[in-house]
Amino acid sequence: MSELIITRIRDTATKLGLAHLAENLPDLIKRAEEATMGYVDFLDLVLGEEAGVKDGRRFRNALKLSGLPHHKTLDDFDFAFQPDLDVRKIRDLAALAFLESRSNIALLGPPGVGKSHLAIALAVAACQTGYSIYFTSLDDLVGKLRVADAQGKLAWQIRSYLRPSLLIIDEVGYLPLDRTDANLVFQLISRRYEKGSIIITSNKAFSKAHMFARICVRCCRSSTGSCPGIPGERGRRCRSWSLRSWS
Repeated sequence: MSELIITRIRDTATKLGLAHLAENLPDLIKRAEEATMGYVDFLDLVLGEEAGVKDGRRFRNALKLSGLPHHKTLDDFDFAFQPDLDVRKIRDLAALAFLESRSNIALLGPPGVGKSHLAIALAVAACQTGYSIYFTSLDDLVGKLRVADAQGKLAWQIRSYLRPSLLIIDEVGYLPLDRTDANLVFQLISRRYEKGSIIITSNKAFSKAHMFARICVRCCRSSTGSCPGIPGERGRRCRSWSLRSWS
């Protein structure tokens, strides 16, 4: 292939935003020649690699904006440390069917058993698949809602929490909610109901997770959800929230 044609392809690829093709054209041509690819196979190679690069860029940018404190995966989780945890249940959740149905997940257990790790791993899996995600602690969420309410911007702040397909609310039940804060959270949860999924983590049984539990039950009394209990260091399993309590 002449240098003139290569230059023209590079220029056209740049105009079309196909940066990977423009930067790696000689290497792609060499691989096609070595594999004696036909025209259709070569086109499939070029477009597949371009799509892969763009997906990777989108994934990295989405993680930066997600608020995740770190980017752990299920492969990083030590299931041997939690032998009583239902691994199949977690793997089923990682298939992300709950996002399609806009159902929700509560991960319950004592401190230090990996609830946040599992929530983050499910969020990373969702992000890899193309879903938008956002992570926050309940304390930070309430703080932002409180400030927005005082500034007359509550509706705008709530809309920002409605955008992601998956909202992760960490550390539910560590601090109690007063009635005013509970009302702010109620407005958010009720607005997200059947519009997007939520994962919560809590060190309490769902019936004891202070005002937050009552908020969720009031919003979603008749729906279905998922609530794996996570055992403590002595094999103690937290009382699990009913699978019919929230979705």
